[in-house]
Amino acid sequence: MKILLIEDNPSIVKGLVFSLENAGYDVLEASNVADAKALLNTTSIDLCIVDITLPDGDGVSLYEDNIKERDIMTIFLTAKDDEETVVKCLTLGAEDYITKPFRAKELLVRIEKIFMRKNKNTIVSVADLTFDMDKMVVYKRGDIVELTSLELKILHLLFLNLNKVVRRDTIIEKIWEWTGNDIEDNTVTVYLKRIREKIGNDLIITIKGIGYRIDADEKCH
Repeated sequence: MKILLIEDNPSIVKGLVFSLENAGYDVLEASNVADAKALLNTTSIDLCIVDITLPDGDGVSLYEDNIKERDIMTIFLTAKDDEETVVKCLTLGAEDYITKPFRAKELLVRIEKIFMRKNKNTIVSVADLTFDMDKMVVYKRGDIVELTSLELKILHLLFLNLNKVVRRDTIIEKIWEWTGNDIEDNTVTVYLKRIREKIGNDLIITIKGIGYRIDADEKCH
């Protein structure tokens, strides 16, 4: 997937390019409206990440005039978190927005979800388990699996990263984000044990000393 990053802050660009390329995306960069237009005219882009404030214009106008007509999925980056700005971005047709400062991992999850929606991959099946990403409901052989809110979020994180290892420290960090509680490393082991007891022991693979992974040849049915 090819992503066009339109951002004029060098430190943000450096960090995002590193994270996006590590996640397997092909990244093009533009630091202003003029360069972005040139790339849009010559390159097939799957998704744009657009800063609203640019040195020679604004990202919203760029989206309205040059991106939207190409039906390119777009996430806005903005230092403004006021309701008017957010509503305008989404009303125009953007898939999402994220306010600065932000965590690269959060942006990666949002990007993954956008591509899944685009590909209509919101219902993901692995073996005898099906995860409805929109409804946040898990089924095993057609029956609902009763998971706690935190167990569901952990499993959702693993499903968002099918065929990729989710590190233990990432899970710890996400649990802190979700709950505001610091947890010990062995707490992750406890949560994964409970999830496995409910969905089956073979689905989640332990990568010793690193983290966990769910493998699937086919992500969507």
